[in-house]
Amino acid sequence: MLEPAQIAQLAALRRDLHTHPELAFSEYRTAALLAERLEALDLPVQRDIGGTGLVATVRGARPGPAIGLRADMDALPMHEGNTFAHASQRPGCMHGCGHDGHSAMLLGAAQALAAERDFAGTVYLIFQPAEEMEGGALAMIGDGLFTRFPMQAVYGLHNWPGLPAGHIAVHAGPMMAGMDLFEIVITGRGSHAAMPHEGNDALVAAAQLVTAIQTIASRTVSPLESAVVSVTQLHAGDAYNVIPEQVVVRGTCRYFNPKVQTAIRQRLDGLCRGLDLAFDVEARLDYRVRYPAVNNTAAHAAIAAGAAAQALGEDKVIRDFMPSMASEDFAAMLAEVPGALVWLGADGDTPGAPLHNPGYDFNDALIGPGVSFWVTLARRALEAAA
Repeated sequence: MLEPAQIAQLAALRRDLHTHPELAFSEYRTAALLAERLEALDLPVQRDIGGTGLVATVRGARPGPAIGLRADMDALPMHEGNTFAHASQRPGCMHGCGHDGHSAMLLGAAQALAAERDFAGTVYLIFQPAEEMEGGALAMIGDGLFTRFPMQAVYGLHNWPGLPAGHIAVHAGPMMAGMDLFEIVITGRGSHAAMPHEGNDALVAAAQLVTAIQTIASRTVSPLESAVVSVTQLHAGDAYNVIPEQVVVRGTCRYFNPKVQTAIRQRLDGLCRGLDLAFDVEARLDYRVRYPAVNNTAAHAAIAAGAAAQALGEDKVIRDFMPSMASEDFAAMLAEVPGALVWLGADGDTPGAPLHNPGYDFNDALIGPGVSFWVTLARRALEAAA
């Protein structure tokens, strides 16, 4: 594995990436920096896959199967609340999900695997752009990821506040929910606020719709299934004394079962049609299918758990936990190639800020355990695929 000085160098790189975050499909500096470090290890690197994506290849001493390890690179469009030395220097852009740490750990795995190639097969190191809501996994797949780099399995890792640092959580089946977006544009007839009877109030209709949407999970979906439908945006009006003509309602839908996805979509459509009749407005639904659920195959989840036990200790493996209703576009890769996603616990002695929080920062103490897990997993996964 890596020496302490090498881990320190990876932490320094991670902090550099945190200082200079880049949004989806704009990870030019990040990708260039990672590619430079990978090529310095004498590894072939294919750039610009699916936009700014990278794939580095580590070939073992003997021929054999191929597996993939994936990290994401993009930051979030949010302001950072931290004031430490490596805080973001780009207003409105922040590594609030730990992708800077994910990239550093996978680079560390590249260093370790390139130094000791006493294994049979090939490891593809996938550095993915645009995980945050923009479909970077699909972009890489569409650009030939799995045809240009055929592999028997693919694995992903995400740091996870709420679990003890250095612990690995993994099990077969659903790990993270599928996620879709919706936008509903409600158009009525605007009027003076003092004379509402002269218009058709789109804002009142929108208020009723927001309330009705809350019944989808409780009254449309079986209580034995999981579903979350959240309204996250409401845009309307510019003046105190004008009832606006148009209101925009936006939000997300989360689910594990595709049948639940269908039920949610149909119910949203029905609510919009009912709104037309009840309020004499036009409600237009734009439903956007984004990520399927992350479903780990049993065999590959077992391989990942075994690698975690070997690298970190059996007491560090968590197999009994609730899946998350958050989403991950690694699901798109698992829909093409079997594999597994694992969570790497991030909490130290005191819990840190959660993901997507202005006070979040990746825990650098995870770099060593993360690299050890990746390297052990690569070797075990190649042996299992042989």
